[in-house]
Amino acid sequence: MTSTLTLRRPDDWHLHLRDGDALRAVVAASARQFARAIVMPNLKPPVTTPAAARAYHGRILQALAQARAAGEIDALAAAEFQPLMTLYLTDNTPAADIVQAHAEGLVKGVKLYPAGATTNADAGVTDIARVRGALEAMQRCGLPLLVHGEVTDADIDLFDRERVFIDRVLLPMRRDFPGLKVVFEHITTREAAQYVAQADELTAATITAHHLLYNRNALFIGGVRPHWYCLPVLKREQHRQALMAAATGGHPRFFLGTDSAPHARHLKEHACGCAG
Repeated sequence: MTSTLTLRRPDDWHLHLRDGDALRAVVAASARQFARAIVMPNLKPPVTTPAAARAYHGRILQALAQARAAGEIDALAAAEFQPLMTLYLTDNTPAADIVQAHAEGLVKGVKLYPAGATTNADAGVTDIARVRGALEAMQRCGLPLLVHGEVTDADIDLFDRERVFIDRVLLPMRRDFPGLKVVFEHITTREAAQYVAQADELTAATITAHHLLYNRNALFIGGVRPHWYCLPVLKREQHRQALMAAATGGHPRFFLGTDSAPHARHLKEHACGCAG
């Protein structure tokens, strides 16, 4: 009697493919491992319109073809990898863009960055009240909202930003838009894991590998370790344990989003190093 174990090609539900010179290298590395990926829109300038999403999708496919021609990925990976596009939500995103993006089918979600929360988030949302029209359109269409869940108030400790976001932003938003599909991205805390586990079927979360592997001690052991610096930042061991339990507990609304977000080495090993 023989038994076989089949490992399906995974999907990455949170990926930064970058743009320009970096795009080809990053997309090749992703295509070698994943079948599909939700592609983040925080470029310079950000991907804020359906037209910009179409243009970026075209550049990704071109980079895949170039990587295939150069032998960096095989033909199967180049043909099967599917970049799933997103829009960058701003204070001025019109509901009409949401409706158009959903109708065209290329865009699979809309990303909420609180203004200034992370890399290239300067154009993000300053107040959730400013995007009610866009959220209402997303709720009608069924287009998911992908949330970087941190407040950015100067008086809130960096390690508490996710927990405070749940109380100040996420709970009121879910109350006002109960039919909105929400993905709480790259969660880092016990509170976030508990929130998602207890929420309804329209609420899910991604978890990164690095938040499962490391706690915040990794940032400082033997000196400052810039390559362990990401946003949201690593948290205490109790939070890592909670994420491990969520990721391995069989719950259907926790899934992988690597948040792979490469930077040039000289920008990481820097007096003001990039998060990623």
